[in-house]
Amino acid sequence: MPATQSRINDFVLKIGTVNGTGSASANGLLMKALFRMGIPVTGKNLFPSNIQGLPTWYEIRANHDGYMSRLSRVDVMVAMNAQTYQKDLSEVSPGGFLIYDSTWPRESVLHRNDIIVLGAPLSKLCNENFSVSRLRILMKNVAYVGVLSALMDIDLEIIETLLREAFASKPKLIDGNLKALMLGYDYAKDNFNCPLPVRAQVMGDNSGHILIDGNTAAGLGCVYAGATVGAWYPITPSTSLMDAFAGYCEMFRTDEKTEEKRFCILQAEDELAAAGMVLGASWAGARAFTPTSGPGISLMSEFIGFAYYTEIPSVFIDVQRVGPSTGMPTRTQQCDIMLCAFASHGDTRHPILFPANPTECFDMAIVAFDLADRLQTPIFMLSDLDIGMNDWMVPELHLDDNYQPDRGKLLGVEELADMDRFIRYLDVDGDGIPYRTLPGEDPKGAYFVRGSGHNRYGAYTEDSSQYQDVLDRLLVKWQTAKGMVPAAVLNKAEWRTKIGIIAFGSSDAAVIEARDRLAEEGIHADYLRIRAFPFGPEVVNFLHDHETIFVVEQNRDAQMKSLLMLETNDIADRLVSVLHYNGMPIPSECVVRGVSKHLRSEAVA
Repeated sequence: MPATQSRINDFVLKIGTVNGTGSASANGLLMKALFRMGIPVTGKNLFPSNIQGLPTWYEIRANHDGYMSRLSRVDVMVAMNAQTYQKDLSEVSPGGFLIYDSTWPRESVLHRNDIIVLGAPLSKLCNENFSVSRLRILMKNVAYVGVLSALMDIDLEIIETLLREAFASKPKLIDGNLKALMLGYDYAKDNFNCPLPVRAQVMGDNSGHILIDGNTAAGLGCVYAGATVGAWYPITPSTSLMDAFAGYCEMFRTDEKTEEKRFCILQAEDELAAAGMVLGASWAGARAFTPTSGPGISLMSEFIGFAYYTEIPSVFIDVQRVGPSTGMPTRTQQCDIMLCAFASHGDTRHPILFPANPTECFDMAIVAFDLADRLQTPIFMLSDLDIGMNDWMVPELHLDDNYQPDRGKLLGVEELADMDRFIRYLDVDGDGIPYRTLPGEDPKGAYFVRGSGHNRYGAYTEDSSQYQDVLDRLLVKWQTAKGMVPAAVLNKAEWRTKIGIIAFGSSDAAVIEARDRLAEEGIHADYLRIRAFPFGPEVVNFLHDHETIFVVEQNRDAQMKSLLMLETNDIADRLVSVLHYNGMPIPSECVVRGVSKHLRSEAVA
């Protein structure tokens, strides 16, 4: 029997099932139960891109210190898919536990000398207690929740409460679920030594925090920002963002008395058409956006360039996934940085926001619309599948009742009446941002929107100097944007150091934990989290203040490192890439390994 280290509120629980068998609800029960026990927790859903039948896994990390990054370690594995038994067995860390459905005994197959294998006859229990075949499959999931409740000391009363809440509108289902829960719980209590050394313990109530995914938070943020038009073409992993936006619009943009819907959601025939709809609505004065992923941005590029050159406010939310081409639609990467920064042909540069968690998906959705109006340009918000579709524990979202959308330099009827002449592309204030009007308000504000060569008056031109005049002004606007986008966040080490780490987006959680692990090894590093492009002066200062700077990112080609080198001078020899791009969320061990290995090699040299 292997020696097992005691892990209280510090474990990784992984559940391997078959896609389409209803396991998601059961896994959610476990996640929410741990959350209500006051334990910091996060969940990662690793699922295939088909509808049903392929392997799927759900990882729950509970950590009393509040670390939210994924770990490579697995302390408890629930193997419910015979197709993946060997893979699941191999992933359990030494001293860990594997639980499986022993209705069909597999002792000879599921065997390792350094772990403990526990079999519970879940199918047999459900077959004996439920008569409907589909119900037997579903209840088997609830039964393993009961087994884990007993083995890991997960509060049974909380799980029962969650089940009652989940089926409050379908009370007939409550008794069956409670029965299945107790079948698993009682079997574990009667046949195993409960609880295991790897277990949960009540910490508090997690007050002030919620469980939410980034797509849901972003959808709510779009509503709060004043967006009334969403145009899209379904694509994983952004579809649930539009689903959330539509749901919140039904709640908050439907007149209670007349039931009039004060929003418009358009499913286009493709991504290019969706982008065109967004531009049309934005030009007319609505706040409009499209959620998509990398392949969608590729198809939208023509309209993105049009919006840049004609200066139409617009918001593009890219929930990144693995590329190139179709890639792996249900895996995560940070691989669209260069694509979005310079989307479309010709000389274009686009502001990008990099949310690190669902809270920032909400906050930055609001910022994106304000920036789009203020800068009169496409704004990109780059989330990814890990943030967008996974469960995160974050502080409650802050709704500022005094928030008013910033529409930027928008002239109304009164302002136009005081003007001798409206000139659409004239830089009046020296910041590169002209004034704009909305169509149909006043003839004085009319102008022709053209993607062909135009001068500051909006008139067609092929005159070289007039064309360059407009293009140079757009570059002035880009410099202005540096002072408008969210600044990078600096976290200083406790000890003075010349080592720096740069990261962004969902890599943040891994870097936070890795810095603490590195400090335990005597390696102290300052950390700068980039939140936006273009880079502000704080990024340039950080680059020049440190001798070795590790750039952590989830793509093969070091795109953020390349962007830093393009936008700053004489820093190439200081930048060291730490890359992770296999489609799984980056674990903190990857950062620790990358930093330690390079510093050791430098010391030897």
